[in-house]
Amino acid sequence: MTTGAPLDRISLRDHIVEVEIGAFQAERGVTQRISFNVVVEVQPLTGPIDDDVDRILSYDRVTEAIAAALAVERLALLETLAERVAERILLEPQAVRAFVRIEKLDRGPGALGVEIVRARETTPMSEVEQENAPQPEIVYLGNEAIASPYLKGWLDQLEGLGRPLILCVGAADVPAPQVGHPMAQRRVDLLAIEQNAWTLAARDGRCVVVATRTELDWAMKNGQTSVWAPSKIVLDAVDTPSAQPNDAVALAAWFARTCEAQDMLVIGATLPTHSDVPLRAIPADQAAL
Repeated sequence: MTTGAPLDRISLRDHIVEVEIGAFQAERGVTQRISFNVVVEVQPLTGPIDDDVDRILSYDRVTEAIAAALAVERLALLETLAERVAERILLEPQAVRAFVRIEKLDRGPGALGVEIVRARETTPMSEVEQENAPQPEIVYLGNEAIASPYLKGWLDQLEGLGRPLILCVGAADVPAPQVGHPMAQRRVDLLAIEQNAWTLAARDGRCVVVATRTELDWAMKNGQTSVWAPSKIVLDAVDTPSAQPNDAVALAAWFARTCEAQDMLVIGATLPTHSDVPLRAIPADQAAL
C-alpha cells in the first residue's frame, strides 16, 4: 500500500518480443513483434544504497515477469497479457504499483496497444513469493572432486533431480597469501575461494559463477547451475557466519542454511565438526551419487 511519501520508479522501455498472440485467425500460426513498456513504482530505500544490487528491484525481475506470462499459454488479448505481467511484478516485495503498456507493432501503420495501472493488494505479496520459492540442491566439491573425471557425471545426476543446483568450493591447494591482519586476511581467503570457483566453471560450461542474492534468485528460477562466489554475501550478512573461509565446508553449510536447503552433499572433502545443516558425504572416487 502507498503512503503519502513520493515513490521511486524503475522502467523498462521498448522491450520487444516476437510471440504468437491475437484473437484473429490471421494471427494464428505466426509470430508478431510485441513492445513492452513497464514502469514500476517502488518504496524508496531507507539508508544508503551502497551500490548494492540486492537492495533494489532488479530489471531482470521485470523481464522475467514478461517471459513467465508469455510462457504459460497462447493468449488472444493484450489486456490479459498486461494483467498477468502486472500481477507477477506486484509479487515483488518492493513493488507498489505497476504501469504496463503493450503494443503490437506489425498490425498496421502504427502501434496498437493497451496500457493498464495496477497497485499491490493489502495482503503482502512477499508471503506468496516465499511459499513458491524454489528449494536448491547445495553441493560442496573438494579439490579432488573438481579435478575428477566423474565431475560431468555428477552434474548430470544432480541436474536430473530437477532442483536448482548451487555448487560450493574451498580454496585451491596452493596456500593463499598471508597478510597479518584479520579482516584483510578474511577477504584474501574469500577471494581464494572465488578463484577456485572460476576454476570449476572452466571445467564445465554449465557452471556459472554468481556472487549476489539477485543473481542466485535468477539462476534458481531459470535452471542455471551456479557456483557460489562467497565474498559479497558473507561480508554483507547480518548474521555473520562463525565459520572462517579456511573452514570452507562449514562456511558452505552456513550458506546452505541461508538458502533454506534441507541438507548439503559433500563430495571429496572432510566434514567439519559443526554444521548449520545436515551433511551427506561421498568420496571423490565414487561415480554414483
